[in-house]
Amino acid sequence: MSHLTLMAMNSINPWLALVIAGVLEVAWASGFKYVSLQRPLVSLAVGATMIASFFFLWLATQKLPIGTAYAIWTGIGAVGAASVGILLFGEPATAMRIVCIVLIVAGIVGLKLFSGAVA
Repeated sequence: MSHLTLMAMNSINPWLALVIAGVLEVAWASGFKYVSLQRPLVSLAVGATMIASFFFLWLATQKLPIGTAYAIWTGIGAVGAASVGILLFGEPATAMRIVCIVLIVAGIVGLKLFSGAVA
């Protein structure tokens, strides 16, 4: 393991790493709309964002329970991607979609509150 990786593991709060991983997941998932062979730089940027997201998820899982970290990461990604779809791509914002997004957020908050991890 490199010195930089060890330093990152010891210095970053795992919950912050998890939030960063989730935000990066929203970015790469939303970026899929623009991936194509005609846009190699965009495609590379989406790939790099994906790798960064996985790196921060890995950092978070070094101190948080894997089930909690993974569920929160995917929850942030799902809520964020759905929100980006509604706000930027004109996807429908039906009442039931909003209710489901709120339920995912409630699950994320509940997992954070009751994870048992104090880090």
